[in-house]
This record gives sequence, structure tokens and C-alpha cells, in this order.
Amino acid sequence: MPFTDLPLDQLRAFQADMSAPVDFDAFWKESLALSYASADAPTVTPLRDTLLTTVEAADVRFPGWRGQPVAAWLVRPAGADGPLPTVITYLGYGCGRGLPTDHLLFPSAGYIQLIVDSRGQGHDTPDQEEGDAPQWVGGFMTRGMGDPRHHYYRRLITDCVRAVDAARALPYVDTHRIVVQGGSQGGGLALAVAGLVGDRVAGVLADVPFLCHFRRGATVATEGPYAELVQYLRRHTRDDPERAFGTLDYFDGLHFAARASAPALFSVGLMDPVCPPSTVYAAFNRYAGRAAMKVWPYADHGGGQGSTPPEQLRWLRDEGLSPGVGR
Repeated sequence: MPFTDLPLDQLRAFQADMSAPVDFDAFWKESLALSYASADAPTVTPLRDTLLTTVEAADVRFPGWRGQPVAAWLVRPAGADGPLPTVITYLGYGCGRGLPTDHLLFPSAGYIQLIVDSRGQGHDTPDQEEGDAPQWVGGFMTRGMGDPRHHYYRRLITDCVRAVDAARALPYVDTHRIVVQGGSQGGGLALAVAGLVGDRVAGVLADVPFLCHFRRGATVATEGPYAELVQYLRRHTRDDPERAFGTLDYFDGLHFAARASAPALFSVGLMDPVCPPSTVYAAFNRYAGRAAMKVWPYADHGGGQGSTPPEQLRWLRDEGLSPGVGR
């Protein structure tokens, strides 16, 4: 994969020429209000016979969009006392929560981790499509393109916000040290949550984030989910693509980044064909809080791969978000 996007010096200065819809904040206030009406506490069911000795795992169910149940895994250090910093993990495109044994890194470093299933993408949280727009193209990008009120990401982002509320309801979570984290789609969801919940999160880890600058992604990406959008535009809005982009504007990470305040660590692969670096920098350069960028010069969409966790753990330590660090 060659370098096909902008040079690094231009990326650092890149600014997207687009504004949020005038009713963006009202749209999300209404969206969350529809779901806050369902204020049931999360249910936590410990798992037995996991054969794990250093961590404990539990199945969690909490109310998401309009109170619909969302599945998550809770994994935490075995026998840990007192409230602990907590990482809420959102998942990549097409991924469900998997198994607890897929998520041992942060608990091994002393954190509680809540791994949130993505509705319709995994096996444990179904999506109930609504409204007038079917799934025109395979995947999730084009579900509900006719109206932002019916778009898939309205439901998923709301689920992710409600995951923060679920974590805050758990007695062993340090509510002052909650971090939202994810890669690709998960990174975009972490940005969305940070922009919607304000100081209810203390940090953001957004690796090679998706869902940022849809217009740019549709014209530059050569692989991945942005291709679904291109197919949709090619088939259904040949003469008026703004109809589709007008819907997606309500879910664009640029607008959430401009409303986020928690410290953030981004990462970008300069040879990423799925989330081109200009889309990542478009969000980074609008981020309202204090933010750092880890650049992987020859990386594709895998970013730093195994080198990423040490970068994240060091950053969390330096931000005072490590276990054992007073706050």
C-alpha cells in the first residue's frame, strides 16, 4: 500500500471545511433523552469456571437505545479492593464482544474493563431497524440513510453513551477515572461519547478512528466500510449526494471532537487505506480538549499493532489514570 494521502506536514495543518448541522446538539439531546427514560441499573452475572486465576469476568446487561438491552463483558483484576480506574472499550466494524479471554490486557495492568457489544454486529445484542430506510448496501453505514432519526449510528452511539452510565453505577468503578477506548469504529465511538458526556469521562484512547470526515473518507479510502457509502452514493443519490452526507453529518467524529474536553491520545497509520490519515487528522485538529497524536509512519489500518498497548499504558500513567495513582 503506497502513501496515497497528504504528506505529514499537510496533515498536521489539515482542516475540514464543514460545519455541524444547526440542530446537532438538539438532535443528540433528544436522542439521549429517549433512552434516559429507561434508567434500569445494569445487571451483573459473574462467570464461573473461566479457568482464569488473575482476573474475574462477568456478563453485564444494561439499557441502551430506548431501553433495549446491550450486552457487555466486565473483566477486572481478581480480588482487587477499592474503586479502580476503568476502561470502556468500543469495538471495530463488524465485531461483537467476543469472549472475556479476548480482553485481558487492561485487567492485567490493574484496570477494570467494560467491553461493549455493538448492536447487530455481534451475537449478543440484536439491532431492531426502524423507520423508512432499509439496509441498502451490506454492512451498517447505510442503515437509515433517509433520515438521521432512523440511522443505525444513532442507536449505536446512544448505546455507547449509556455504557458510561452503566459503568458509573458499579460500586468498584472509580467514577473520576473512566476512559473510553477503541480502534477504528471503536475509536470513532469513543470520540462520539467524549463529545456527548463531557467530564463524565477522564480520558480518550482513539486508535486509527473511523466515522470521521465521511466526505473525505468516501473519496480517499480504498478499502473498508467507506466503500459501502460509495456504493450507496453511486446507486441511490447520483445527482444529490448531499442528501446522504446530510444524514451522516449527525454522526461525524469531527463534530463530536469539537465538543470533547477529556485528554485524548489519538493514533494514525500514514499508509492506512481504510481510515485515511487525513480523516483522522480532521478530527484531531478539531479536538477541543488536550490531545496527542501517535504517528505510525508505515502502518496500515493495524496502526502500531503490538506496540500500541505500551503507548496507551504510558499515556494513562502520565495522565494520572493508572491504578495506584492518586487523583
